[in-house]
Amino acid sequence: MTEVAVVGFAQAPCRVREDVTTSGVEMLVPIFAEVFAATGLTKADVGFWCSGSSDYLAGRAFSFVQAVDAIGAVPPTMESHVEMDAAWALYEAWVKILTGEAEIALAYGFGKSSGAQLRRVLALQLDPYLLAPLWPDSVSIAALQARLGLDAGRWTEKDMAAVAARSRAAARSNPQSQVSGDIAVPELLERPYVAEPLRAHDCAPVGDGAAVVIMASAARAPELCERPAWITGFEHRIDSGELGARDLLAVPSATAAGQAAGAGPARAAAAAGGGIDVAELHAPFTHQEILLREALGLGDGVDVNPSGGALCGNPMFAAGLARIGMAAQAVISGRAGRALGHATSGPALQQNLVCVMEGQ
Repeated sequence: MTEVAVVGFAQAPCRVREDVTTSGVEMLVPIFAEVFAATGLTKADVGFWCSGSSDYLAGRAFSFVQAVDAIGAVPPTMESHVEMDAAWALYEAWVKILTGEAEIALAYGFGKSSGAQLRRVLALQLDPYLLAPLWPDSVSIAALQARLGLDAGRWTEKDMAAVAARSRAAARSNPQSQVSGDIAVPELLERPYVAEPLRAHDCAPVGDGAAVVIMASAARAPELCERPAWITGFEHRIDSGELGARDLLAVPSATAAGQAAGAGPARAAAAAGGGIDVAELHAPFTHQEILLREALGLGDGVDVNPSGGALCGNPMFAAGLARIGMAAQAVISGRAGRALGHATSGPALQQNLVCVMEGQ
């Protein structure tokens, strides 16, 4: 088995885009060209492609097939797909390189969230017999989780607003972000609720976007990137899909994934929170960042979401992959010696994936 590194990343600006169809091709072609130009690769060099998207969001079966138009039919290639965030597509691509089936792999994700009622679409992730027929939308479920935390004294609405203010300030340096700017916490707290206790700034915006990450084996990575982001741990875990069967103020799947990722190869012998310089957390709601920081053991010295995170741009099925890509960029650029990328899926942080990377 070979070591694997992230050598390239690109993402489309997250916006509500009228020029984009649910196939995502219009967003994918430019970022494919960007990442190929940065690495010196061509489509013919990619041994395995894997995508992440959702037929439910697109409103038709096998919607990912149209996205393959961005790859092209020639030369023939090995391709796969996951019906969830492309961070899990990256995991599949990572396994392909580990097992020697490919030397270079590309994972991409896309979603046109503005083409549907996203809050209702995400209700289809719930128990199809007991919960989904009631159509409890994703924001309302997150509001229940936030209320539990407030009542338990785990955080305050001021704490939540502080997360939003910091994220928006950080996003000023991220041209792909959808929301950014300086705003004071007291001003945020004066705004109306959208689903008490959540205000609009507590929720990720609805936008269209795409992301792409290229990985390479130990034999190829150094020639493609001056400072590759070597993957030292990559794990994902899942909690019960029954909201009433788990403590919504605990995220055991995130804790388990983080510990397993940190306890992987010898270079990453420290725990997930130890020695991490930068962490990109896929937290679509302000209180979920607080939960994830605790679950992953990230102390005050860790720079969390310097890109602004999902609160400033949350393209469905690409946002988790973008978190890993942004964490990898922190390593590639030399801003971080060790970085953590995180992705989530399902209601109330049900599924969690952690990717730990470091430079050499």
